Formats: sequence, C-alpha cells, structure tokens
Amino acid sequence: MTVGIVISSTRPGRVGDQIGAWMAGRAGAGGDLIDLAEQGLPLLDEPEHASTGNYARAHTRRWSERIAGCAALVFVTPEYNSSFPASLKNALDFLYHEWRGKPVGVVAYGGVSSGGRAAQSLLPVLVHLGMIPVGTRLVRFRDHLADGRFVPGDALDSDADDLLATLRRATTPVVPVPPLAS
Repeated sequence: MTVGIVISSTRPGRVGDQIGAWMAGRAGAGGDLIDLAEQGLPLLDEPEHASTGNYARAHTRRWSERIAGCAALVFVTPEYNSSFPASLKNALDFLYHEWRGKPVGVVAYGGVSSGGRAAQSLLPVLVHLGMIPVGTRLVRFRDHLADGRFVPGDALDSDADDLLATLRRATTPVVPVPPLAS
C-alpha cells in the first residue's frame, strides 16, 4: 500500500520538508514523499473542470498519475494566517476523481495553535472532494526544534504511527462474515 505524504508548503526556509520526511520515514517502504515545491503546478491553468478528467497540461497528467498511485494520503501542512497554504488548495483543485474514496490524514503544524486552524480549514475541502478523513495530528513545531532541525520525539512518533496504522486499516477491504448457521 502506498501512502502519499504531501508536503504542502513551498515557502523557502520551511520546516514542512523536515516534517514530511519524518512522516515518510515512519511510513517506511510504503511512504511516497510528494513535495508540492517540486511538482511544477502553476496556478490552476486547466481549461476544463477537474471532474471531467480531461487534462490538457502535462503537469496535470503527471500530478494525476502520482496521486492515482496512492492508496491513502497524509497532507503535511503549515498554518498560514489561520488556514492552510494556497499551494495546497491549488494542488487539490487540479484533480477530482483521483482524490475520491481515499483515506486521508492531516499533520498540521504551527505556532500558537499547532496548526489546528489549518486542519480545521482543510477538512471541509477534503470531504467535498470525497476523501475519507481518518485523523489529524497537530505539531507545535517550535517545541521540537534543535539547532533548526525538527526532532519529533517519542510522543510524536507514536502519534504518527497511530495515524499511519489508521490509514492502513481504512484501506483494507472488509471481508464479509457469513451469518451463523441456526
């Protein structure tokens, strides 16, 4: 099972790349680290609505293939001005069917609110796109910095492992149990 770990900040000097790499490390071999700063997505430039699936641009087709290959997703997002960044909204808007039915987790980070307002703003968008939210983890990242490097510690490692386990369970098909014979 491939879990796409999407780093949503494209800002220079961000810590999202460190948090994303940590999450991908926790996911192990099934983790696919996807950095929006490397995807080359301009401000939405597709002539047709994403729900048609008719993608005219090569960057959209590459983005579609990358997301379609993921069984579940984790969005690693900072909180900017009480919400999630425009880079993530733009990336979400490029696609439609590729998101549908996928379990999704959110790892939000920030200062005072630990990214809580970003996660709260993001969840309605994810639900509208047909994703299945399974959990949110908040990281007050300044509490986990040492010499400018993100150092998660045991409690955050445990939270990450729990979120990833929940995603894995959500992607496991349910096998119907036959009724008991009477």
